[in-house]
Amino acid sequence: MHPSVYNALWLEPIIPFVSAFVLMVWGRNLGKRVAAWLGSLSIGASFVISLLIGIAFMKSSGAPFTQIVWHWVAVGSFHVDMGLYLDALSVVMTLVVSFVSFLIHVYSTEHMEHSEGYERFFAYMNLFVASMLTLTLANNLLLLLLGWEGVGLCSYLLIGFWYGDEANGLAGRKAFIVTRAGDTAFILGLFLLFDRLGTLDIQPLMAAARLHWHVGAAAATVACFLLIGGAVGKSAQLPLQTWLPDAMAGPTPTSALIHAATMVTAGVYLIARTHVLFELSPAAMFAVALIGFCTLLLAGFSALAQTDIKRILAYSTVSQIGYMFLALGVGAWSAAIFHLVSHAFFKALLFLASGVVIEALADEHNIFKMGGLRHKLPLAFWCFVFAGSALAGLPLISAGFYSKGVIMWQAGASPFGHTWLWIGAMVGALLTALYISRLIFVVFYGKQQQPPRLFPRWTIQWPMIILAFLSMLAGFFNLPAAFGGGERMTHFLSTALPVLDVVRLNSMSELASEAIAAVAFFLGVYLIWLFYLQKPSLVENLMAGGFAQDLHRFWYSDWGMDWFYDRVFVNPTVVLARRGRHDVVDKIFDGIAWLCQTFYRWLSPTESGLVRRYAGWITAGAILLMVVVLWGRP
Repeated sequence: MHPSVYNALWLEPIIPFVSAFVLMVWGRNLGKRVAAWLGSLSIGASFVISLLIGIAFMKSSGAPFTQIVWHWVAVGSFHVDMGLYLDALSVVMTLVVSFVSFLIHVYSTEHMEHSEGYERFFAYMNLFVASMLTLTLANNLLLLLLGWEGVGLCSYLLIGFWYGDEANGLAGRKAFIVTRAGDTAFILGLFLLFDRLGTLDIQPLMAAARLHWHVGAAAATVACFLLIGGAVGKSAQLPLQTWLPDAMAGPTPTSALIHAATMVTAGVYLIARTHVLFELSPAAMFAVALIGFCTLLLAGFSALAQTDIKRILAYSTVSQIGYMFLALGVGAWSAAIFHLVSHAFFKALLFLASGVVIEALADEHNIFKMGGLRHKLPLAFWCFVFAGSALAGLPLISAGFYSKGVIMWQAGASPFGHTWLWIGAMVGALLTALYISRLIFVVFYGKQQQPPRLFPRWTIQWPMIILAFLSMLAGFFNLPAAFGGGERMTHFLSTALPVLDVVRLNSMSELASEAIAAVAFFLGVYLIWLFYLQKPSLVENLMAGGFAQDLHRFWYSDWGMDWFYDRVFVNPTVVLARRGRHDVVDKIFDGIAWLCQTFYRWLSPTESGLVRRYAGWITAGAILLMVVVLWGRP
């Protein structure tokens, strides 16, 4: 029998939905303080419910629980229930989403207090979290799609939150359009799955796929590639990664929420949730691994060339999600979710700490106009050290060392892995150490460029302190057997995700792989220390060459992806749209607009403000209606 607390499952997404509605309708009347705490405490309440349900789930047998909330669609034989599904995977996801989002909300109460549209900001943020919780708890792909589109809409609203600046609006529009390209593939995948298997309920769908499709079936491969299209759009992977760096136009808490707890994790979750389909398609599994492999390297090089503190972190996210895709592609399902969890903590912390630095320096984003801040902003400095160490994989004590280390090991040691995938992952680890060390050394060491003007209060400080500790301790949730651990998270997720059977990697042990990753970490930190602190002239001499400058510009421009898309897709589309501006379709809509304007001109004189005239028209209309009814009687 399931614990009675499971009956409260529907409250997890509903509470943020209700608070978002209240803030949208009555936000201005509530005032800033009430609006901020209504937005934050509703997410906190959702986390408390998630925690109570999660504890009950861990104490139980681990059997999944389904809660039907509403009969949503019933057309002929097509029935869709709005239901929620609780298993080990959704427990982990809801805990991470609600907890990290709550801390970001508390941070935002102070960080956004001088921004116009304060109440509107919390309404969007709550809707964002509610949509993500709906996505993770959905028991069918149609409801999952509803949450999926919800996070897409909220990302558009939040990226373009300061819409007075045209660049912000363009960034929001770019994110919306690029992710729509992936969503189109996702929706086509849903049509195919329903047509071939007759249901969109996830668990019956997985069972039907396993029953009717064999390994390598063409239908399974096509369906998986369509799902991959949706996943790469939402998670900013090749070739649809271009929207995420521009999304930095939004407020910093929005960046933290997108990168840590909502938008970019949706694609990883989708593939993990439908892992049965991918196990039937080795070609799709290889494609996912290849996408992750290429993305983590390309984004790592791009991060190394950026000067904007938030864009460095944005490319870092693209790269780390690439690690998760690599894990999914080699069948290391729980390793991908483990890195998703630890990444949520240290990436949220990095963005929140960058927000403190940017605000203290009057909205300065260029890291080379900062410098010498470690004594002036000690909390931001230590948060960067903790989170940066976790991101780069400081051996033995950081979360990233364990979560990324197991991915690198299994990329080579999995039956679906390859030695070249392991080598690429190691190069990615070196790049991570290089770009995050560069950021920390340039911002917090050397000569101070400008003094900080603002210092954070407690509502900003304590969420960052909690995330700093979790950035270090989260690795012990899933300590590998090679380090004497019991792999608790892998064991917990085993009821929802299959456990990978690892083989050896060219006679190399897991400990040896971790040792090489540790060497990559220290090598990256040493090189940046040498180039940027001890001998800055080395960087100047290196950049003096024409090839180095060209390569730097190439990486800085995201390998020319925007240039390519503009010429292949955007510009031809704009030309076609201009040429077809006055075609028959436009004339139809122009005609509708003309009719509406004509009716408006006819009817507007009736709005005179004279009550007696209104009463006369009502009486005349009632008489006319009675005449029509009587005339029409048989």
